[in-house]
Amino acid sequence: MRTPLARAAALVVAFSVAAVIVWTFTYPEPDPKNIKYVLWKHGLYRMDLDTASGTMIGDANSEMLVLGKTKVELREKFGYLSTLPEASPYLRSCYENSDWKGKDVLFIRKSPWMIVFSGDQATKLILIKGC
Repeated sequence: MRTPLARAAALVVAFSVAAVIVWTFTYPEPDPKNIKYVLWKHGLYRMDLDTASGTMIGDANSEMLVLGKTKVELREKFGYLSTLPEASPYLRSCYENSDWKGKDVLFIRKSPWMIVFSGDQATKLILIKGC
């Protein structure tokens, strides 16, 4: 015979598992509410970093992943950052015709996300599109 505490613990575990399953099917990848992305944002899951940077496009709070962080911290989070010469010709052209020309910038992997730095700290996150 189970004790009331054991029954309560079993119910909590069952409810938690059910909630995770519902969450997974409700928000499939690449939705920024997807459980894998949410856990990755908080450092609790190792997600494919190209998928993560693509998912950031729909994330209203993507700046919190970047602003105030150092280049070292950002490389730890995103695996690598591309320099201006390593960026695509399109991204380089957009940079050259932007208000940020002459600023210290890096790009998140091969994505359209450009990070503007002041010293070693990220001060702006820009999604380059339609320039």
